[in-house]
Amino acid sequence: MDSINQKDYYKYVKKKMPKPNYIKNCFWAFIVGGLISDLGQLITNFFKNTGLDKKSVASATSITLVFLGAFLTGLGLYDRLGKKAGAGSIVPITGFANAIVSPAMEFKREGFILGVASKMFVIAGPVLVYGYGSSILIGIIYLLLKK
Repeated sequence: MDSINQKDYYKYVKKKMPKPNYIKNCFWAFIVGGLISDLGQLITNFFKNTGLDKKSVASATSITLVFLGAFLTGLGLYDRLGKKAGAGSIVPITGFANAIVSPAMEFKREGFILGVASKMFVIAGPVLVYGYGSSILIGIIYLLLKK
């Protein structure tokens, strides 16, 4: 059997690996991220016209975008969008909804407790934990430095 050393294998893999088109990827991330932001602005304008105060408009817009991200994930459309848009679909709040719903859907066969509920925060859970933890730490530092 013919063996290949690690250096030659690395060269072979590098030669065979497809080269990403960074310009095209950046373009689609910009377009899709911009369209999601435009949709968010349209939703904000809609809620402003209903007479809600500023805090209620912000909450209603966030809730609507999270719902749309989760709903499109449930239909399988958000994952297809993510393959084309990359970070343009991951960074907005709709990407957060996708990060919660995707694992929940993947493990739904294992039941609601051991499947959906336990796997729902597999991706988003660490982000939430470190987000809350760092905000508490920064708050304590701010409080100490303020005195």
